[in-house]
Amino acid sequence: MEKYLTQLDLIRFIYKETSTSETMYISEALGKDPLLAEEHEELFEGYRHFPRAKFSPRASTLQTILRHSEQTALNTMH
Repeated sequence: MEKYLTQLDLIRFIYKETSTSETMYISEALGKDPLLAEEHEELFEGYRHFPRAKFSPRASTLQTILRHSEQTALNTMH
């Protein structure tokens, strides 16, 4: 039975949110269907140009984490 692949399936594939069996199925389908491969390429091109989120915690947040870690380590040593 052939499954019809949607844009959502391709987006999940691009973001590596598919199961192992889905990944194998989509990979195989991309090799067999040039129209699907073209759609995947267009979506992937958009993904590549999408800005990446960058996370930078405040210095005070890092200090709080380090203090907690230090206190926890000292408590477990006694």
